Amino acid sequence: MTQTPTAQPPARGQARAQFTVPAAHPMVTLLGSGDSLLRVIETAFPGVDIHVRGNEVNATGEAGDVALVQRLFDEMMLVLRTGQPMTEDAVERSIAMLRASGNGEGDGEETPAEVLTQNILSSRGRTIRPKTLNQKRYVDAIDKHTIVFGIGPAGTGKTYLAMAKAVQALQAKQVSRIILTRPAVEAGERLGFLPGTLYDKIDPYLRPLYDALHDMLDPDSIPRLMAAGTIEVAPLAYMRGRTLNDAFIILDEAQNTSAEQMKMFLTRLGFESKIVITGDVTQVDLPSGTKSGLRQVQDILEGLDDVHFSRLTSHDVVRHKLVGRIVDAYEKYDNENGTENGTHKGVRDSRNKRK
Repeated sequence: MTQTPTAQPPARGQARAQFTVPAAHPMVTLLGSGDSLLRVIETAFPGVDIHVRGNEVNATGEAGDVALVQRLFDEMMLVLRTGQPMTEDAVERSIAMLRASGNGEGDGEETPAEVLTQNILSSRGRTIRPKTLNQKRYVDAIDKHTIVFGIGPAGTGKTYLAMAKAVQALQAKQVSRIILTRPAVEAGERLGFLPGTLYDKIDPYLRPLYDALHDMLDPDSIPRLMAAGTIEVAPLAYMRGRTLNDAFIILDEAQNTSAEQMKMFLTRLGFESKIVITGDVTQVDLPSGTKSGLRQVQDILEGLDDVHFSRLTSHDVVRHKLVGRIVDAYEKYDNENGTENGTHKGVRDSRNKRK
């Protein structure tokens, strides 16, 4: 699709672009059912007048916005040519990526089409892909580095994408096993007072990891893989004293590790293994006065060769749109009120002085 001249020039200070959609692609695939995708574009670019006639789309408005709309349609067509449908969410994320690139916030290397068409894992009739630029860079970092930290708020796909990469590595025989672990932090309840066996007590902490596995593998195969030791899901305490060779290891909820636990875990790394550590430093559930190992490790390992820190933000939230706004609202509140994880800094400092 290229910008073409029209019979009547646009008004002074405005630009006009015309896009021709190949006949092989019905307009509904580009504009959405009931023009739903077109409405997303019109809402995002209120100053651009968009008209559709046959297989042609005309856009008139401020030159910068028209150029972005043209790039957007180009990217949408590239995605559609792969056979992947466009969704309202994908259009909104494509617009955000193009605007970030135009504002100099990106390095311009990755395009929306490259992000949205990168397949990680296909399973049970669905394909797992990154949905944002930061998610793509996170996934790419896992391929390139031995130890990767995925740090960001809830809903940014930190753990889910890491697990998809782990299953991909196992299926490609890059590793012989997957090890998934979490710290069993006693959030208000002591394990000793919970009913059942030790397995029953720790199972709730590990349940989110099982749920993700069921999305990526045939549920009937999971018990067999676990019985064979190909997949291991265990509390962090079970990692002590081990050397983990030929494995893809994921530590989830790492903000709830102590500094000592983080060091212990990192030093479990064996030959031909890869480690991904995920967490949200704004949701620490450790007892007061215990320093988060995930916070500390950033100061210790930042810049170390073959260690990478991927930082995701509220813009990378792939749950309900409201989740991203909630994350931003809490961050704004903390900044304005001098709080950290729900505790006023002054109160925290005074507690530390009393110790």
